[in-house]
Amino acid sequence: MNKNIESRNDKREQHGLWEKYWSNGQLEYKGNYVNNQQHGYWEHYFTDGRLEYKGNYINGVEHGYWEHYFTDGEVYYKGYYDMGKEVDYEVLIDTPPKEMFPIY
Repeated sequence: MNKNIESRNDKREQHGLWEKYWSNGQLEYKGNYVNNQQHGYWEHYFTDGRLEYKGNYINGVEHGYWEHYFTDGEVYYKGYYDMGKEVDYEVLIDTPPKEMFPIY
């Protein structure tokens, strides 16, 4: 069953709310498009449903506050963007959890 939500305008461009799901049924990402460009608040998730990162876009580029998370849910990065350019950031921990880099 496909739960994806894909909105398009009359030009068939991505426009409006989009939600995409992993094959296991967990949400992969959600956010809005305006005329084929990411615009507004977005969230992206790991395959197990935990939040991977979140932030805002304006006309397809990062703008404003962003956070990134390890697979255990701990925040490891906070950053601020001005129209796609990173202007300030903080890396909160230096060593990622072991599950970030599994040994095969």
